Amino acid sequence: MTDFVYSPGLLVYLAGAFYILGLVIIHQVVLRLLILSGTGVYLLYYFTVADTPLWEAIYVSFLIGMANIIGLTSLLARKSRFAIPRAHADIYGDFPPLPPGDFRALMKLAKRYAVEADKQVTTEGEAGDKLYFVISGSTLVRKSDQAFVLAPKLFLGEVAFLVGAPSSASTWLEEGAEVLEWNFSDLRRKCARSTRFKLALEAAISADLAHKVAHSMGKDSVRVDHIPKPMIEALPSVRQG
Repeated sequence: MTDFVYSPGLLVYLAGAFYILGLVIIHQVVLRLLILSGTGVYLLYYFTVADTPLWEAIYVSFLIGMANIIGLTSLLARKSRFAIPRAHADIYGDFPPLPPGDFRALMKLAKRYAVEADKQVTTEGEAGDKLYFVISGSTLVRKSDQAFVLAPKLFLGEVAFLVGAPSSASTWLEEGAEVLEWNFSDLRRKCARSTRFKLALEAAISADLAHKVAHSMGKDSVRVDHIPKPMIEALPSVRQG
């Protein structure tokens, strides 16, 4: 039986295989693990290919490996449920498209409070400067000559935030409703710094928009003429009708 003869050159092929597999893998965690494995094999090669280790190549490969480890740690932390802030853990399930890390970043910019009195938050045709998410309580919506009540777990002011256009409807929150509130300026600065955060937030808002379109103007829709004025006073009667 022929004895195996170690050849440092084989390490180059092995490291190259790890790198090639990593570059064809879409999954970010697997990709980084494969690249890290390739870097480890290259380090072994640089230690053994010559009588004296190739220190320059070792130092550079070591730094590349450390950078990869830092990125991998950040990626795992962003996906870990430990990233979910305890104060908002009760509503994380209402933001299914958001990874835990992006949810944490979003909550850092939010103000969470209960509405003390019926409150108008958007006006149809006017530009807004705040985004809301209704945690609990009903929302009265007026759009053109129609009005309807929406259940909680929805965004308000999202059209103005996404496209910079005037609000598409006027909305009121009932007394006691619990909401999250963000300033457009804070969110846009965060989106400008992090494309990943921007895409995650837009995905969450888009999912909400689709749900809202599917459920609005349904059985709870009534003519505006049938609602007493001012609109704020109509909220209880519409909700109970």
